[in-house]
Amino acid sequence: MTSTTRITRVALAADYVPRRCGIATYTHDLRAGLVAAFPQTDFVVASVNDIDEGYSYPDEVRFEWSEPDLDSYRRAADFINFSNSDVVSLQHEFGIYGGLAGSHVLSLIRDLRRPVVTTLHTVLTEPTPSQRRVITEVAGESARLVVMSEKGTEILREVYAVPGAKIDVIPHGIHDMPFVDPNFYKDHFGVEGRPMALTFGLLARNKGIENVLQAMPAVIAEFPDFVYLVVGATHPAVVREEGESYRRSLERTARELDLERNVIFYNRFVEIEELKEFIGASDIYITPYLSEAQITSGTLAYCFGAGKAVISTPYWHAAELLADERGILVPFEDPAATSEAILELLRDETKRHGMRKQAYLMSRSMVWSEVAQQYMESFEAAKRTRVHAVPHLLEPWTLEARPLHLPKIRLDYLRRLTDSTGLLQHASYSVARFDEGYATDDNARAFLLTVLLDESGYGDEDVRRMASTYASFLQYAFDESGFRTVLGYDRAWRGGRSDDALGRVLRALGACVGRSTWTNLRAWAVDLFDRSLPSILDTSSPRAWASAIIGMDDYLTHLGGARQVDRVLADLTGRLVKLFHENASDDWPWFEDVATYDNAVLPHALTVAGHRSGDTNVLETGLRSLRWLASVQTADEGRFRPIGTEGFFARGSKPARFDQQPLEAQAMTSACLAAYLITHDEAWFDEAQRAFEWFLGGNDLSVEVYDAHSGGCHDGLHEDRINLNQGAESTLGFLQALVEMQQAEGTQAVARSSSPRA
Repeated sequence: MTSTTRITRVALAADYVPRRCGIATYTHDLRAGLVAAFPQTDFVVASVNDIDEGYSYPDEVRFEWSEPDLDSYRRAADFINFSNSDVVSLQHEFGIYGGLAGSHVLSLIRDLRRPVVTTLHTVLTEPTPSQRRVITEVAGESARLVVMSEKGTEILREVYAVPGAKIDVIPHGIHDMPFVDPNFYKDHFGVEGRPMALTFGLLARNKGIENVLQAMPAVIAEFPDFVYLVVGATHPAVVREEGESYRRSLERTARELDLERNVIFYNRFVEIEELKEFIGASDIYITPYLSEAQITSGTLAYCFGAGKAVISTPYWHAAELLADERGILVPFEDPAATSEAILELLRDETKRHGMRKQAYLMSRSMVWSEVAQQYMESFEAAKRTRVHAVPHLLEPWTLEARPLHLPKIRLDYLRRLTDSTGLLQHASYSVARFDEGYATDDNARAFLLTVLLDESGYGDEDVRRMASTYASFLQYAFDESGFRTVLGYDRAWRGGRSDDALGRVLRALGACVGRSTWTNLRAWAVDLFDRSLPSILDTSSPRAWASAIIGMDDYLTHLGGARQVDRVLADLTGRLVKLFHENASDDWPWFEDVATYDNAVLPHALTVAGHRSGDTNVLETGLRSLRWLASVQTADEGRFRPIGTEGFFARGSKPARFDQQPLEAQAMTSACLAAYLITHDEAWFDEAQRAFEWFLGGNDLSVEVYDAHSGGCHDGLHEDRINLNQGAESTLGFLQALVEMQQAEGTQAVARSSSPRA
């Protein structure tokens, strides 16, 4: 039966067949139902891939994007916006999107300019903070939310404060199968005349199939011909993580219980037409999941709709669907109760067939043709209620999931800011400002970035040319009294000398000496470092001292016998320690009476200096001050909140919340990663990850400071908006933090792989 609607095009965003995933199958079946019911409407698909090579999709898939690639979510949003769709139908499941708790999907939904109807396949009563944040924002950005049971509505209202008027309850769709005698299909599987139970779906440890196997001996004692079919391949994600260990454990249990004649494993993905025959042949369907926190089950819906007698554990969807004796509910992980339920249905054929008929009649509203009608009503309601994305405060932000899906390194925007002279320091939006010229600070940071890229294996010829450009600028900026700070676009120097610029140059040169594979540049860096180092002793800036200390630490990694560097390192370390003890107290373990900018560089310096010298007091001073800084830069909700520039943080006051600068997130990421690499305490990796997530949306405005479109980074967060300019300092801060996070994740992975398993 076809219907009419004024909606001309709907974009469906999710994963899609032939990917072997329940959400992919659901999206495909939903689209087929919609196409049949509304043939005059165009239904296009944008699909997310979990493998690099993607899939051989059918023609309706017009766009595909990559699960871990944050940039591609923005591109998917652009495609959908340009497709002239009236509505977007988004399928949400945490596991099919990248980022913490699938948070990358927020980049997609924020950028969509069409009303969104989101189907929630998982709704948790006890979400982690990151899961709560994702669902809260998805709900806020969606015009309508679809859940598949009344329990889903209850949880959304009570746990996530979603208005009930925004929620549509639409049951899981099912194929319209005839009500037939199971014996019609049994000869297809060689089980003629035998009572049969079925469990199907992608295998994973949460399925609880081992409890059915444990129940089998009691059943076989009374019904020796009883057979149990377990149909389905192991979930691809499970195969990638642990192989076939779960399936092998089930097969081993079956052998140990002498069930080879009574249990049949079909280890393959079954297409829908064959699946209908498996379902048709079964007398009983068993769904023994281990947790109640499942708001919907497609396999349960299919078998209930085919008129099967169902035995299930009481997870939410089953408890609702099988109420009033439409099935039998057994306790979780209770083989004895399961065997008794099977025996009850096998002994009482009248009860079993009555249960089948009741399920079949009730399920007629669940066939896809009916579900498609309900979805179109939701789409039409969404079209009447447009939602515009606005910045808003986040729910709690924490770090349960690792590894973090890091964006790809992109240097195209940095190249646009770089000319033959050096790196231009400012931009209006993403357009370079020639009138502001070049800063020595920024060219030092840029040179440091190229060194880190080289160290990480990205040092191709293009990066090498950029490194040479920045090195030439630093060479030109140097004179015997230090480094000049700003070069106009007219190639005339402006302003005087800067202590901080000197410190940053020494940090970059030291990194080149200690880390770079470029032999000629290392020789050049040694020379300029040695010539400029004495000037640092004449400075008064603690941050300049700290930057120089970090550079000297790298320098000595390669040239450990450099006595002059050792002496200057000890001198500056002593100055920082003295400054700390003169100002610190139990409740203010800090170097000054006010925490201002680039704060984390101070504890970072003492941490590496203490580690190099073996002085545990210096090391602990660095770690103590870094712990305090981490605590004052962590919001109550758990996300990173850097000290703002509008007032900074004076002793006895509260930290300024805005303006928040990328420099602070980068400095904190770098300092915490240094602490992690020295102490091997993963709490420091968590702190680094928290700070880095500030760039990707883990901030007070729930906006991405990194711009995946341009490859640049916005200049900061105001109280009510993002600073749309993308200058050199901000972009370099993001890129340096990204490269260092990649390096640390590699170190972490190696450490974990080499550690003994518990």
